[in-house]
Amino acid sequence: MKRFARALFWPLLLLAVIGFGHVTHAQPCCGPISAEGQRLAWFLDDSGVDHLWMAGWHVDWKAGAIDRPEPGGPEAKTHCSAFVAAMADRLGAYILRPPEHPQELLANAQMGWLAHDGAGSGWQPVAGAVEAQSLANAGMLVVAAYENPDPHRPGHIAIIRPSLKTLDELQQQGPQETQAGATNALSTTIAVGFRHHPGAWEPGSAGAIRYYAHAVDWARIR
Repeated sequence: MKRFARALFWPLLLLAVIGFGHVTHAQPCCGPISAEGQRLAWFLDDSGVDHLWMAGWHVDWKAGAIDRPEPGGPEAKTHCSAFVAAMADRLGAYILRPPEHPQELLANAQMGWLAHDGAGSGWQPVAGAVEAQSLANAGMLVVAAYENPDPHRPGHIAIIRPSLKTLDELQQQGPQETQAGATNALSTTIAVGFRHHPGAWEPGSAGAIRYYAHAVDWARIR
């Protein structure tokens, strides 16, 4: 009987380890969504980005409303960076924005500003996708930014939103985000939102996207 029990020990241990690993990957990757995280989700859902900051039209960067009678023209292609600047402003955070920089190619400029000057305005670099999702779940303002290697072509920037996705989902599709852009979305994945920028997101967080976080004083946000 003892020999039989010993023979079963290692197979059962291996099954337990495999099973534990499967359960771990099936659990939310990045902690629970705190009360502040839920407020961030509500705030983003109330942003109006599904019908404001529309591509192809010139918009008021802060409100997202169309402010010219005809589509096209300068600063009218997409408005990811204007949307991020507007949301940051509403949450009491500064990120490079008009009139300090025109809306044209603003996402590229924001990426450079975050890397070199963002710390002076309360922004801190985030280690990677898991930490970015975790901080958003905790209610911090987190942006995902991509600077196009061609300075004459646009980059992209989006806001990470709270999510209970699993580690497998995050590794394949990236954090959850809210964005304006070629397609506006209240909730989509980094993989989908940055799909027009090859090399920005790659599974396993191997792409060129960088994350930055800023604290939010939710007690002062109505």
